[in-house]
Amino acid sequence: MRKIPRAAHRLLVFGWLQARCCAFAVALLGGIAASRLLPELPVARYDIVLVYGLALAVLARRLGWDSARDTAVIAACHVIGLLFELVKVRLGSWSYPEPAVTKIAGVPLYGGFLYSAVGSYVCRAWSLLGLRLTGYRPRAMAALSCAVYVNFFTHHWLPDARWLLAALLLCATAGTWVHYTVGDGRYRMPLALTFSLIGFFLWVAENAATYAGAWSYPDQLDGWQPVSPAKAGAWALLISVTFVLAAWSRKGTDQDAYEPPETGNRKRRFPGAAAVRLPGAVAARPLPPSGGHPPPREAAGALPGAETEDVRDRGTEDAA
Repeated sequence: MRKIPRAAHRLLVFGWLQARCCAFAVALLGGIAASRLLPELPVARYDIVLVYGLALAVLARRLGWDSARDTAVIAACHVIGLLFELVKVRLGSWSYPEPAVTKIAGVPLYGGFLYSAVGSYVCRAWSLLGLRLTGYRPRAMAALSCAVYVNFFTHHWLPDARWLLAALLLCATAGTWVHYTVGDGRYRMPLALTFSLIGFFLWVAENAATYAGAWSYPDQLDGWQPVSPAKAGAWALLISVTFVLAAWSRKGTDQDAYEPPETGNRKRRFPGAAAVRLPGAVAARPLPPSGGHPPPREAAGALPGAETEDVRDRGTEDAA
């Protein structure tokens, strides 16, 4: 019976860390939703949201949520997102129907903050969860993320290559693991599954954003409707752009994204790793003393797709 509260505690810790990662995004969407409740003002709502977003970015920096490196990544996401918005709005994919002084070609400047929020989430997760990657292919991922970004424009005139790019991303991420820490446990998840989960939750957030009036798709102009589930797949592809930026920004730092690939049966031991699991995970077992038998496995649980790291006492092998 004692194992159930322990597993639940791990899940609660994970949920709390995720909430902290989403702090900027939640505050931004909350501000957009609250702006609809404002009385009629001489300042356009989109302009107010822009000032609010800038204030949030400054506050996040002052509170230490984001480092200077993170701020640079988030700013890059804002610019990339704003360019994306300018093209897609011009092509009629969605619109910002309200007037504003800070609109360029039909796009309010605050529109880039929606992509900044995604960048903030990834950067915060990297720090709070101690993300590291094994089997990561930076050049292939950079090339494919650029192709994904360009395809979202060119599919209006050329054949849509998103299914081909999705297949290539699956190949490029095959064998790539995202390692992360929850409490004193170290876990891992396939990178492709990470993209899929983020894509799903971004689709949920997009439903909340359109309901709050952040922007509107053509079928929502006469009344809100749920966003098509196909958008979750689009977000799962597009998140690769942010992920590549965040990984690149950490190369050569104490949060370097790249771990040496595992060779043979040897696995890298992470400092502080322990056989602690989220609900559903396979329990990690330390190597038994020489000639002994392994200790019995504990049943515990974890997030779907997550595994605990093997914890091995390598002793003099590490020292060598």
